[in-house]
Amino acid sequence: MAAGEEVKLLGGWFSPFSHRVELALKLKGIPHQVLQEDLSNKSPLLLKNNPVYEKIPVLIHNQKPISESFVILEYIDETWKRNPLLPQDPHDKALARFWASFIDDKLAEAVRRTITTQGEQQQQDVKKATEALEILEGELKIKGKRFFGGETLGIVDIMLGWISIWLGVIEEFAGVQVIDPENFPVIEKWKRDFLQVPAVKESLPQRDLLVGYFENFRRFKLASVPAPGN
Repeated sequence: MAAGEEVKLLGGWFSPFSHRVELALKLKGIPHQVLQEDLSNKSPLLLKNNPVYEKIPVLIHNQKPISESFVILEYIDETWKRNPLLPQDPHDKALARFWASFIDDKLAEAVRRTITTQGEQQQQDVKKATEALEILEGELKIKGKRFFGGETLGIVDIMLGWISIWLGVIEEFAGVQVIDPENFPVIEKWKRDFLQVPAVKESLPQRDLLVGYFENFRRFKLASVPAPGN
Protein backbone atom coordinates (compact mmCIF):
# COMPACT_ATOMS: atom_id res chain seq x y z
CA MET A 1 0.00 0.00 0.00
CA ALA A 2 1.30 3.42 -0.89
CA ALA A 3 2.60 5.61 1.92
CA GLY A 4 -0.09 7.76 3.47
CA GLU A 5 -3.00 5.52 2.47
CA GLU A 6 -5.64 5.00 5.12
CA VAL A 7 -7.98 1.99 5.11
CA LYS A 8 -10.70 1.60 7.72
CA LEU A 9 -13.42 -1.02 7.93
CA LEU A 10 -16.62 -0.23 9.80
CA GLY A 11 -17.85 -3.69 10.64
CA GLY A 12 -19.01 -6.12 13.28
CA TRP A 13 -17.35 -9.28 14.54
CA PHE A 14 -20.74 -11.05 14.27
CA SER A 15 -21.36 -10.09 10.64
CA PRO A 16 -20.56 -12.51 7.79
CA PHE A 17 -20.70 -9.54 5.44
CA SER A 18 -18.01 -7.72 7.40
CA HIS A 19 -15.96 -10.90 7.47
CA ARG A 20 -15.95 -10.98 3.67
CA VAL A 21 -14.27 -7.61 3.53
CA GLU A 22 -11.80 -8.30 6.32
CA LEU A 23 -10.83 -11.59 4.66
CA ALA A 24 -10.26 -9.89 1.30
CA LEU A 25 -8.05 -7.26 2.93
CA LYS A 26 -6.00 -9.97 4.64
CA LEU A 27 -5.66 -12.03 1.46
CA LYS A 28 -4.38 -8.93 -0.32
CA GLY A 29 -2.04 -8.01 2.53
CA ILE A 30 -3.59 -4.56 2.93
CA PRO A 31 -2.91 -2.84 6.28
CA HIS A 32 -6.22 -1.71 7.74
CA GLN A 33 -8.06 -0.76 10.89
CA VAL A 34 -11.30 -2.49 11.92
CA LEU A 35 -13.78 -0.35 13.86
CA GLN A 36 -16.43 -2.49 15.56
CA GLU A 37 -19.97 -1.12 15.30
CA ASP A 38 -22.81 -1.57 17.79
CA LEU A 39 -25.89 -1.75 15.57
CA SER A 40 -28.17 -0.89 18.48
CA ASN A 41 -26.26 2.37 18.87
CA LYS A 42 -24.79 3.22 15.47
CA SER A 43 -21.81 5.53 15.47
CA PRO A 44 -21.86 8.98 13.85
CA LEU A 45 -19.05 7.71 11.61
CA LEU A 46 -21.28 4.92 10.24
CA LEU A 47 -24.27 7.21 9.77
CA LYS A 48 -22.08 9.74 7.99
CA ASN A 49 -20.44 7.23 5.66
CA ASN A 50 -23.50 5.10 4.85
CA PRO A 51 -26.45 7.48 5.20
CA VAL A 52 -28.61 5.54 2.71
CA TYR A 53 -28.63 2.09 4.36
CA GLU A 54 -26.98 2.87 7.72
CA LYS A 55 -25.51 -0.63 7.88
CA ILE A 56 -22.19 -2.47 7.85
CA PRO A 57 -19.78 -3.11 6.30
CA VAL A 58 -18.37 0.18 5.09
CA LEU A 59 -14.84 0.50 3.74
CA ILE A 60 -13.28 3.95 4.08
CA HIS A 61 -10.27 4.37 1.80
CA ASN A 62 -8.55 7.72 2.14
CA GLN A 63 -11.76 9.17 3.62
CA LYS A 64 -13.88 7.90 0.71
CA PRO A 65 -16.59 5.41 1.79
CA ILE A 66 -17.80 2.33 -0.11
CA SER A 67 -20.67 0.18 1.16
CA GLU A 68 -22.22 -3.23 0.38
CA SER A 69 -19.89 -6.21 0.75
CA PHE A 70 -19.82 -7.36 -2.89
CA VAL A 71 -19.26 -3.82 -4.14
CA ILE A 72 -16.45 -3.42 -1.62
CA LEU A 73 -14.81 -6.68 -2.72
CA GLU A 74 -14.78 -5.53 -6.33
CA TYR A 75 -13.37 -2.15 -5.28
CA ILE A 76 -10.60 -3.85 -3.31
CA ASP A 77 -9.74 -6.09 -6.25
CA GLU A 78 -9.61 -3.19 -8.70
CA THR A 79 -7.62 -0.93 -6.37
CA TRP A 80 -5.01 -3.43 -5.16
CA LYS A 81 -4.02 -5.70 -8.03
CA ARG A 82 -1.93 -8.32 -6.21
CA ASN A 83 -3.57 -11.66 -5.36
CA PRO A 84 -6.57 -11.08 -7.66
CA LEU A 85 -9.99 -12.17 -6.43
CA LEU A 86 -11.70 -12.08 -9.83
CA PRO A 87 -10.55 -13.95 -12.97
CA GLN A 88 -8.89 -11.92 -15.71
CA ASP A 89 -10.84 -13.50 -18.57
CA PRO A 90 -14.03 -11.43 -19.19
CA HIS A 91 -16.28 -14.49 -19.46
CA ASP A 92 -14.86 -16.12 -16.34
CA LYS A 93 -15.18 -12.80 -14.52
CA ALA A 94 -18.84 -12.51 -15.52
CA LEU A 95 -19.50 -16.06 -14.29
CA ALA A 96 -17.83 -15.31 -10.96
CA ARG A 97 -20.08 -12.27 -10.54
CA PHE A 98 -23.10 -14.41 -11.42
CA TRP A 99 -22.33 -17.00 -8.74
CA ALA A 100 -21.50 -14.32 -6.18
CA SER A 101 -24.93 -12.77 -6.75
CA PHE A 102 -26.59 -16.20 -6.66
CA ILE A 103 -25.10 -16.89 -3.24
CA ASP A 104 -26.64 -13.74 -1.75
CA ASP A 105 -29.92 -13.71 -3.68
CA LYS A 106 -30.82 -17.40 -3.34
CA LEU A 107 -28.83 -19.03 -0.55
CA ALA A 108 -28.13 -16.29 1.99
CA GLU A 109 -31.59 -14.77 1.67
CA ALA A 110 -33.31 -18.12 2.29
CA VAL A 111 -31.07 -18.88 5.29
CA ARG A 112 -31.65 -15.39 6.68
CA ARG A 113 -35.40 -15.99 6.65
CA THR A 114 -35.04 -19.17 8.74
CA ILE A 115 -33.87 -16.95 11.59
CA THR A 116 -37.16 -15.08 11.79
CA THR A 117 -39.71 -17.70 10.68
CA GLN A 118 -41.23 -20.80 12.24
CA GLY A 119 -43.22 -23.86 11.23
CA GLU A 120 -44.16 -24.42 7.60
CA GLN A 121 -42.72 -21.12 6.39
CA GLN A 122 -39.39 -21.94 7.98
CA GLN A 123 -39.34 -25.37 6.32
CA GLN A 124 -40.02 -23.76 2.94
CA ASP A 125 -37.05 -21.46 3.49
CA VAL A 126 -34.86 -24.43 4.46
CA LYS A 127 -35.90 -26.20 1.26
CA LYS A 128 -34.98 -23.17 -0.86
CA ALA A 129 -31.60 -22.89 0.85
CA THR A 130 -30.88 -26.59 0.34
CA GLU A 131 -31.81 -26.35 -3.33
CA ALA A 132 -29.41 -23.43 -3.77
CA LEU A 133 -26.63 -25.43 -2.10
CA GLU A 134 -27.32 -28.35 -4.43
CA ILE A 135 -26.69 -26.07 -7.39
CA LEU A 136 -23.43 -24.82 -5.86
CA GLU A 137 -22.39 -28.40 -5.07
CA GLY A 138 -22.88 -29.31 -8.73
CA GLU A 139 -20.99 -26.26 -9.97
CA LEU A 140 -17.97 -26.92 -7.75
CA LYS A 141 -17.98 -30.59 -8.76
CA ILE A 142 -17.88 -29.61 -12.44
CA LYS A 143 -14.97 -27.25 -11.79
CA GLY A 144 -13.00 -30.05 -10.14
CA LYS A 145 -10.86 -27.55 -8.24
CA ARG A 146 -10.14 -27.00 -4.58
CA PHE A 147 -12.03 -23.70 -4.57
CA PHE A 148 -14.40 -21.84 -6.88
CA GLY A 149 -11.42 -19.58 -7.57
CA GLY A 150 -9.20 -22.54 -8.49
CA GLU A 151 -6.42 -23.53 -6.11
CA THR A 152 -6.69 -20.27 -4.17
CA LEU A 153 -9.66 -18.34 -2.79
CA GLY A 154 -11.55 -16.14 -5.23
CA ILE A 155 -14.46 -13.77 -4.85
CA VAL A 156 -17.06 -16.57 -5.02
CA ASP A 157 -15.33 -18.41 -2.17
CA ILE A 158 -15.26 -15.24 -0.09
CA MET A 159 -18.97 -14.65 -0.73
CA LEU A 160 -19.76 -18.25 0.30
CA GLY A 161 -17.37 -18.31 3.25
CA TRP A 162 -20.09 -17.67 5.82
CA ILE A 163 -21.39 -21.24 5.49
CA SER A 164 -18.15 -22.46 7.10
CA ILE A 165 -19.27 -21.27 10.55
CA TRP A 166 -22.32 -18.97 10.44
CA LEU A 167 -24.57 -21.55 8.76
CA GLY A 168 -23.91 -24.16 11.46
CA VAL A 169 -24.63 -21.60 14.16
CA ILE A 170 -27.92 -20.62 12.51
CA GLU A 171 -28.91 -24.27 12.12
CA GLU A 172 -28.23 -24.85 15.81
CA PHE A 173 -30.27 -22.03 17.31
CA ALA A 174 -33.03 -22.06 14.67
CA GLY A 175 -33.47 -25.84 15.01
CA VAL A 176 -33.11 -26.59 11.29
CA GLN A 177 -30.80 -28.54 9.02
CA VAL A 178 -29.92 -26.85 5.76
CA ILE A 179 -26.91 -28.96 4.87
CA ASP A 180 -26.59 -32.72 5.42
CA PRO A 181 -22.86 -33.53 5.14
CA GLU A 182 -23.62 -36.88 3.49
CA ASN A 183 -25.51 -35.15 0.68
CA PHE A 184 -22.90 -32.43 0.12
CA PRO A 185 -19.47 -34.12 0.03
CA VAL A 186 -17.95 -31.54 -2.33
CA ILE A 187 -19.17 -28.56 -0.30
CA GLU A 188 -18.04 -30.26 2.92
CA LYS A 189 -14.52 -30.67 1.53
CA TRP A 190 -14.61 -27.06 0.36
CA LYS A 191 -15.52 -25.97 3.90
CA ARG A 192 -12.62 -27.92 5.41
CA ASP A 193 -10.17 -26.47 2.90
CA PHE A 194 -11.58 -22.96 3.42
CA LEU A 195 -11.09 -23.18 7.18
CA GLN A 196 -7.44 -24.16 6.72
CA VAL A 197 -6.54 -20.94 4.89
CA PRO A 198 -4.43 -18.83 7.31
CA ALA A 199 -6.26 -15.57 6.54
CA VAL A 200 -9.58 -17.30 7.30
CA LYS A 201 -8.31 -18.64 10.62
CA GLU A 202 -7.13 -15.16 11.60
CA SER A 203 -10.43 -13.45 10.85
CA LEU A 204 -13.18 -15.84 12.01
CA PRO A 205 -15.06 -15.02 15.24
CA GLN A 206 -15.44 -17.47 18.12
CA ARG A 207 -18.32 -19.85 17.51
CA ASP A 208 -19.75 -19.70 21.05
CA LEU A 209 -19.97 -15.91 20.86
CA LEU A 210 -21.81 -16.17 17.55
CA VAL A 211 -24.31 -18.63 19.03
CA GLY A 212 -25.12 -16.24 21.86
CA TYR A 213 -25.43 -13.27 19.55
CA PHE A 214 -27.78 -14.94 17.08
CA GLU A 215 -29.89 -16.58 19.78
CA ASN A 216 -30.60 -13.11 21.16
CA PHE A 217 -31.17 -11.77 17.66
CA ARG A 218 -33.72 -14.49 16.82
CA ARG A 219 -35.50 -14.04 20.15
CA PHE A 220 -35.82 -10.31 19.52
CA LYS A 221 -37.04 -10.76 15.92
CA LEU A 222 -39.65 -13.40 16.80
CA ALA A 223 -40.95 -11.25 19.64
CA SER A 224 -41.37 -8.30 17.28
CA VAL A 225 -43.38 -10.25 14.65
CA PRO A 226 -47.16 -9.85 15.20
CA ALA A 227 -49.11 -13.07 15.69
CA PRO A 228 -51.26 -14.17 12.69
CA GLY A 229 -54.54 -12.25 12.58
CA ASN A 230 -53.28 -9.32 14.68
